[in-house]
Amino acid sequence: MKKCLAIVAVTTLALAVAGVSPATAARGAAGSNACQPWQGSLAGSFDAIGQLLKGGVAGKEGWFKHDLVPDDAMKEAPAALAPAVAGGTIDVYFHVINKGSGIANGDVPDSQIAAQINVLNNAYGPWGWSFRLAATDRTTNATWYTMGQGSSAEAQAKAALRRGSADDLNIYSANLGGGLLGWATFPSDYASSPTLDGVVILFSSVPGGTTAPYNEGDTATHEVGHWMGLYHTFQGGCNGNGDFVDDTPAERSPAYGCPVGRDSCKGRKGGADGLDPITNFMDYTDDPCMNTFTAGQDQRMDAQFTAYRFGK
Repeated sequence: MKKCLAIVAVTTLALAVAGVSPATAARGAAGSNACQPWQGSLAGSFDAIGQLLKGGVAGKEGWFKHDLVPDDAMKEAPAALAPAVAGGTIDVYFHVINKGSGIANGDVPDSQIAAQINVLNNAYGPWGWSFRLAATDRTTNATWYTMGQGSSAEAQAKAALRRGSADDLNIYSANLGGGLLGWATFPSDYASSPTLDGVVILFSSVPGGTTAPYNEGDTATHEVGHWMGLYHTFQGGCNGNGDFVDDTPAERSPAYGCPVGRDSCKGRKGGADGLDPITNFMDYTDDPCMNTFTAGQDQRMDAQFTAYRFGK
């Protein structure tokens, strides 16, 4: 990040969040596949959002998302007397990993990269954050092209390509293994694993891509939310502290499609109307349904960025 737009004084960083154990019960899926949202833990704090499996449940044309979040995915930030960064311009290094020339081989054109940066700016701009494309590089490597989360291919690609410091965003596009839409590292991971820091997205999820209904660029919006320190809106279900943001209504499970009026946690924590936050970027709804962050999420992003990224 090259400049701060605003700074506000705080006495402590109430960043919440440790010790939330994800649910262990499997969610059954009609058809031959079963979607099990919590089938183990991951090495490191990654959000493997959007494993797309063929099935007969929620999601356009039978696709649905599958997610794993480790118990220690979000850590409590240390108390601090330093001012909190309340916005800024974040430099983006976009790494296009392909298996050859042409979009069919994952060689995302500059026009789609520019469109992706615009999507990020439209989502985060109202909260004081903007993104500037600092550089784009292109690498042809068939092994890296199909990297999986936590794989040696991912580690090798990031070690070779990553640029900048903790407050610079590195985005890697590829044809991800396992049917994943993307994953991200959390702010608190940077100190121990700086070379792994960043966001990985399916190349066809960028604006104008072919992975409908996840092809308007909001896979990156969602993953950057994790990179900025946000949990899923459905974290913890209807009980406990949920996503540790006060103004996102509690949500029993991920929402798919765009289920207007869904209220899966009646009588529990609610925002203005208590309905599930299906339009929030940190849910699992279709890209056309997502359009919202909240003031509480903005406060959390500011605090997490200050504690773990700013000037690091």
